[in-house]
Amino acid sequence: MLKTFTFAVMHFSIAFALAYLITGSIVIGGLLAVLEPMVNTVGYAIHERVWKRIEARREAETPSADVALPA
Repeated sequence: MLKTFTFAVMHFSIAFALAYLITGSIVIGGLLAVLEPMVNTVGYAIHERVWKRIEARREAETPSADVALPA
């Protein structure tokens, strides 16, 4: 859990620093640092759902190794 927390702090800090350096605004830097991880989390969830569908489709198209081949 500590690793997850420190990663979140690092992610927030990097997002804030970049936004602040680009805009010069603490408010925009803070807003972006909060919004970006939330949007990224939703994007990740959508990506995972799409990827699971792709994997399921590939598995359905691939012949199973359990099927006995005629001799």
